[in-house]
This record gives sequence, C-alpha cells and structure tokens, in this order.
Amino acid sequence: MPDAERRPQPLYHRYVALGDSQTEGVGDGDDAGGLRGFADRLAEHLARHNPGLRYANLAVRGRLAGQVHEEQLGPALALRPDLATVVAGVNDVLRPGCDVGAVAGRLELMFAALTEQGARVATLTFPDPARLTPLARPLSSRVRALNDLVRAAAARRDVLVVEAAAHAVVADPRMWSTDRLHASPLGHERIAAALAQGLTLPGSDGSWALPLPPPEVPAPSGLGLAAAELRWAVGFLGPWLVRRLRGRSSGDGRTAKRPELRPVAAGSGG
Repeated sequence: MPDAERRPQPLYHRYVALGDSQTEGVGDGDDAGGLRGFADRLAEHLARHNPGLRYANLAVRGRLAGQVHEEQLGPALALRPDLATVVAGVNDVLRPGCDVGAVAGRLELMFAALTEQGARVATLTFPDPARLTPLARPLSSRVRALNDLVRAAAARRDVLVVEAAAHAVVADPRMWSTDRLHASPLGHERIAAALAQGLTLPGSDGSWALPLPPPEVPAPSGLGLAAAELRWAVGFLGPWLVRRLRGRSSGDGRTAKRPELRPVAAGSGG
C-alpha cells in the first residue's frame, strides 16, 4: 500500500507556486509548445483527488530570492492559497558574493507570511552542484549552508522540507537538462512525486527516489569526460557569465505563465 494511503488526506482547493525557472518549468517542454514542470505535474496529481482544485504559477526564470519575495509574495497572498510551494535561492548561490543568510531570510519571510495566512507550505533542498559538474565544486559549501538554513527556517515556520537532494538519483545526468541547471522532464516528474509523497497525497510513495535503470550508453570518462565538460562550459556556462556581466537575466521582460487561479484538468499538462 502506498505510504500516503495510510494517513488522513487534507483537501486542497487553491495551490500557488512561487519561485524561479525550476518552478516555471524550464527544462520540461519549451516556450513554443509550453512549459510543464514539477509544479504543473504536482497540480495535476492534486486535481485527481481534489475536485475543483485551482492552480496559479507565479514563478519567473532568473529571479533571485529577494525578487521572488518582492514580486510574487503579495500576489500569492491575494490568491489565498491553502497550499503553496516556495523554491528559490539557486540563482543567488550562483552569483559571486552571495549572502546565504540573507537568501534564507527572504525565504523565511515568505514561509511566515503564507503559513500565517493558513497555507500549507512546502519547499525543497538543493543538490550539491559538484555532483552534476566538477566545475561547480566551489559552490558546494554555499548550497550546503543554504540547505541547513532552509531546514532551520522551515522548522520554525512549520513548513514541509522535501529532502530531494539527499538521494543518489538526483546526480543521474538523465534527471537534468543539457544545461545542468534545470531538471529534465524526468527530473521534474520525480520532484513532483517527491512533493506528493511529502504531502502524503493519495497514490504517492517513495519510488521517486529509486535509481534509474542502467543507461544504454555508458557515461564518458577520461578524455571524453573532459571534452563533455568543455562543451558544457562553452555552450552554457559562457553565455550565462556574459549575461551576468551585462547585468541581464534570462527572465528579463517575462511575466508569470499562470498568474491567476485556474482549474486543472488532471493529466492535461495544466
């Protein structure tokens, strides 16, 4: 029997997602055909067991935690969610001079405002970036520090923390897009399943954390691995650094894809 079927199930009527590109759904679909992402997938799961569920996604790619707080919290509170996800901070950690304490403080302000209004709030821990690319090893200590601070803030505010980062499967390259910054469709599916289990939704269990089957093509090693790292640096890291130097963001000129609460047809893609 799935874990979630053993516990009483709360009903959710209004789910609001706050965050950056992961919550927007980058890596799961495209701008031409539409993005899906873990929040859309979670909303679909919720809709199967919560008749009349309405869902809004306020996330915008490239946003820092402070921007999520300043731009999305007010609209989120106005929608009066009974369930909210808040996932932000990675964009901050990537920048030189990141104040991890300040990032966690912004997240806690959002946790507090949403829970005090009566919402059930959930968030995620972030994986060690060095497990995805060796070039990101200097960021590992920041990510660990942010995860620790998020756990502490969540404990103070009665927020659910889904420890997705603790499982080995998150380091599987198939869980990530080619840019190594955004989850792949499979990764978004697993994140949604992890949140569903954390929320004890019907039909959820721990299978999301199981390893993937062995890959058909072995991972590169030696010179092949070095060449792959170089291709990634040229194709993704370089353009990202250029945007930072120019003071630009991938989210410039963008707005939330789903700013209002709308019904969700289960399994429809949102």
